[in-house]
Amino acid sequence: MFSKATEYALRATIYIAQKSTKEKKIGIDEISKAIDSPQSFTAKILQALTKDNKVVSSVRGPNGGFFLTEKAKKLPVRSILQAMGEDDVLEKCVLGLKQCSEIIPCPMHAQYKSIKQQLIKLFVTKTIQHLAEDTQNGYVFINNKK
Repeated sequence: MFSKATEYALRATIYIAQKSTKEKKIGIDEISKAIDSPQSFTAKILQALTKDNKVVSSVRGPNGGFFLTEKAKKLPVRSILQAMGEDDVLEKCVLGLKQCSEIIPCPMHAQYKSIKQQLIKLFVTKTIQHLAEDTQNGYVFINNKK
């Protein structure tokens, strides 16, 4: 559904929300290992997430790293998609048609319409903090390592 970069962005943001505070920042090496992503790719993703401190905040230097503010933790998960430029994925036709609509529907339009609405609702109502809490409690995971 999403690009690999956005998948890693979701996982990285959840991990940072779990492990960081304004006083305890997380380094890129730890993040990339935790989400099982190449370090250079993780750096590029974090660059997008830290742009204008919209989702992730960062500090340079020896005591630097990445963290989420309490305000950022309350953001909807959709804000990560927006930071990665993939917010429109939730709105697009499931078959990728440009003119899919109620008037000119694709073969899957009617069936996918309710699923799309549920996905949008999920990404708008779930916050980054909700996902971080679920993973901290051990209910769900953000990597495939055992």
